[in-house]
Amino acid sequence: MKKKLPSKVTLVEVGPRDGFQFEKKIMPTALKKEIILGLIKAGLKNIQVTSFVHPTKVPQMADAESLMACLPKYEDVNYSALVLNTKGIERAHAAKVKTVEISISASDTHSRKNAGVSFEKALAQSRRMILKAKQNKMKIRAGLQCAFGCAYEGPIAPERVIKVFTEFLSLGCDMLALADTTGMADPNAVKKHITQLLKISGNVPIALHFHDTRGLGLVNLMAALECGISHFDTALAGMGGCPFVPKASGNISTEDTVFLLKSLEIETGIDILQVSACSKKVEQFFAKTFPGKLHQII
Repeated sequence: MKKKLPSKVTLVEVGPRDGFQFEKKIMPTALKKEIILGLIKAGLKNIQVTSFVHPTKVPQMADAESLMACLPKYEDVNYSALVLNTKGIERAHAAKVKTVEISISASDTHSRKNAGVSFEKALAQSRRMILKAKQNKMKIRAGLQCAFGCAYEGPIAPERVIKVFTEFLSLGCDMLALADTTGMADPNAVKKHITQLLKISGNVPIALHFHDTRGLGLVNLMAALECGISHFDTALAGMGGCPFVPKASGNISTEDTVFLLKSLEIETGIDILQVSACSKKVEQFFAKTFPGKLHQII
């Protein structure tokens, strides 16, 4: 099996966005910066640091501009941000963000709760967003939330997933991202989706974003590895969740994922101890224990 697995995997740390946004206690910008710099020290080169969304909807992200302004720039570190509309693109561009994730939901109900618009309207809006980002010479990661199922609507038709990504590819996106927002994926579904997507993706890389709601996060990652996928989102300490998904659980833990990949002799360039130090600072601030395993025992 090892011969089929990638020799190197790129992890995108989404804790500062997906993780922090799920917490009600507002983390000061200075501490966010400290955590992000600690993650860079740990070897993470791709970090989703914030989202440009309405501050009343996600108060934790209200400091997006000030956070970007205070982060030091490194040639080998890519700071990215999530955007949900053209206003978000404009704000991200003004803040000098080079890479944006333009993400819509495959579920109409989740789309209305998360972004305030229907699936069809979100898809039409995403076309305008991608064109706007390309005009601004920004790198574009095009994501689809609830790709494996919706807590409100149940299973998502694979045809809808392919329809959305076909459109994204036709508009010239730099990466595609399948997001298991509700944690409803299983290994068979992961392999099925990836197999279908690989038929149309060409040279455009595919990333997977797994939540561990049903305890299958790392199992699903293994299934994706066996399909040749080498880009994954993780969050320090297993933070995260979606404010608009009932009983949402966190992302797969950065530390746990690195440990698994190391056991498979897959290179990540990430120091688990350094990430764990960041996780412990975050737990101390929020006065809670997050669901990741490794950071609790090392």
